[in-house]
Amino acid sequence: MQLPAETGRLDGLAYCLWLPEPPARGGVVILHGAGSCKESHHDFARVVLAGGFAAVTFDQRGHGESDGPMDGRALDDIAGFASLLRSASGDPLLPIALRGSSMGGYLAIVAAQAADAGAVVAICPAPPEGLLRGLRAGKFGFDADTDAFEAFLTSHDLFAAVKSLKAPLLLLHAEGDEQVPVEHSRELAAAARSAGSRLIALPGGHHRSIQHDEEMQAVSLRFIRRALGRSVS
Repeated sequence: MQLPAETGRLDGLAYCLWLPEPPARGGVVILHGAGSCKESHHDFARVVLAGGFAAVTFDQRGHGESDGPMDGRALDDIAGFASLLRSASGDPLLPIALRGSSMGGYLAIVAAQAADAGAVVAICPAPPEGLLRGLRAGKFGFDADTDAFEAFLTSHDLFAAVKSLKAPLLLLHAEGDEQVPVEHSRELAAAARSAGSRLIALPGGHHRSIQHDEEMQAVSLRFIRRALGRSVS
C-alpha cells in the first residue's frame, strides 16, 4: 500500500500529501464530507498518484486531527492546500483540481475560484440549505462554530457558484442517494456554463457509494487529466 510522502499540519489542519516522481502533471485537493476524515479518501489519493498527479487530503476544521471548530475559513483553507501542492511539487504554476464528496462537493465548487482550480469534481454535492438544517438539528458529528459556519453557508450560494464557475465541472450522483436527491445535481448541471462540464448519474447506489467506486474514480481522473491539459501516457 502506497503511503503518503508527508504528513503534517497547515494552519492547524492535519494533512497527508502524496507526490509522484517529478514532474507532477497536476495536483488534486481532496475534500471529505461532513463528519468524515482525510483517511476516508486515501484510496482516491492513490489513484491520483498512480496517474502522475500530486494529491493532498486533509481534515476539515472540527474533524479528525485538525484544530478548532468548523467555521468560516473553508475557502482560505482549501486555497492554502492548493498552494501547498504547488510548493511541494516545485511548480508554482501547477494546475490544480478540487474533488469533494457531499459537503466536500459543495466546498469544491464554491472554493474553485479561491484555489484557482482548473477542474472540479463534485460527488453528490450537498446543498447549503441541507447543511444548515443538519447543523441546526445537531445531526453532524463534528465540532462547529455554529454562527460562523451558518454565516459561511448563507453567504456562499451553490447555484451562483456553479453559474460563475470557469473550470469544467464533473458532477457524479447516485440515483439511489437517500440524503441528497439526484435531481439536485441535475439542476446544477443545467446551470453549469463552463465548457466540458457534465453529469453522470448512476443507477442505484447510496450517498457514499460513488466515492469509492473504482470505475468512477478512473472516470474522475480522466476528467481531471483532460481539464488540466496535461496528457498521461
